[in-house]
Amino acid sequence: MHDFDMLVIGSGPGGQKAAIAAAKLGRRVAVIDRPDMVGGVSIHTGTIPSKTLREAVLYLTGLSQRDLYGQSYRLKEDITVADLTARTQHVVSREVDVIRNQLSRNHVSLFAGTGRFVDDHTVALLEVNGNERLLSAEHIVIATGTRPARPATVEFDERTIMDSDNVLNLEQVPRSMVIVGAGVIGMEYASMFAALGSKVTVVEQRPGMLDFCDVEVIESLKYHLRDLAVTFRFGETVAAVERHPRGTLTVLESGKKIPADAVMYSAGRQGLTDDLDLDKAGLTADRRGRIKVDEHYRTEVPHIYAVGDVIGFPALAATSMEQGRTAAYHACGEPVNRMHDLQPIGIYTIPEISFIGRTEDQLTEDSIPFEVGISRYRELARGQIIGDSHGMLKLLVSPTTASCSGCTASVRAPPN
Repeated sequence: MHDFDMLVIGSGPGGQKAAIAAAKLGRRVAVIDRPDMVGGVSIHTGTIPSKTLREAVLYLTGLSQRDLYGQSYRLKEDITVADLTARTQHVVSREVDVIRNQLSRNHVSLFAGTGRFVDDHTVALLEVNGNERLLSAEHIVIATGTRPARPATVEFDERTIMDSDNVLNLEQVPRSMVIVGAGVIGMEYASMFAALGSKVTVVEQRPGMLDFCDVEVIESLKYHLRDLAVTFRFGETVAAVERHPRGTLTVLESGKKIPADAVMYSAGRQGLTDDLDLDKAGLTADRRGRIKVDEHYRTEVPHIYAVGDVIGFPALAATSMEQGRTAAYHACGEPVNRMHDLQPIGIYTIPEISFIGRTEDQLTEDSIPFEVGISRYRELARGQIIGDSHGMLKLLVSPTTASCSGCTASVRAPPN
């Protein structure tokens, strides 16, 4: 007989919800995670701290109120890292307590340490005191998350040259900063540091940014970021990053050189699967450390599931939660509806972008007719009340069925 009905490796959004869902169905469930990472990357270095930091930036800089009180309005003149992290640390601490309490009241055993496969039903738990014990389960869920991908040619010191996970550990707000990568994470941090007054340069090897979003909204975002003195270097590749006594020097393959106080890499993420000994369970991961799953989130070994960022796109906390629940219900033999292909996505830039469905370019490419409806915040009383003249809501509607094919919003309020 196995020790548990379900064993979950990782306590992020996907792992946590898988464990609780199985426990509510009366199964014996355990979760393995490092004591300093309860709640996963989402709570400690990802979603929660970065979004909390963004709210602190908007509040302290007064950026969201400048349409009302003038462009020089600022709540605090000299904003320090301590001002920014105080709010973040408070929120993270509360969220960790919430997760521990949720697991406890649902009778989920939480083991502090790391896990690796011994066989397809057994995981070796390496505890924080160095002891090792074996745990077996009928079903195993891998929810280990990801880490930022780091080029081997770049020497990271986590102080002046860093990735998106340790950017929150800065000693001071940099006067200038290079951000390598114009994906979601890169653009979110570019917005925040630009709002703080840092001179930000974004380097991206592709010809544009966030190409899965509506073109009109992205052009609007670029306009607002340029207004905050953000410089874009599209179609450029970093050749080297040099560390100097007075900061850094980013050298591009085109020959351009960009001096800055700090450099942040945000060029993709790598699945945390290297230390799992997947081969002993009959599993493999791709070169980015991601695990392939079917529509029920089963891996190539049917009683082992994988959920969350470790399986790749969309790598969002909300979708990871639903993946965890779906995997748990399937493992327990409960009927469950598969996740809908349409999932809302929020991007916490300044201003934010949220969307669901298809874009104009996608509909045009597939020769699908549509009508465009746009409502701008500056034309609504609500926009004047909250001081947001930049927001907009865009609907793409079928002229024959009146059904909505896509919806995009860009506002400074949270993207709901």
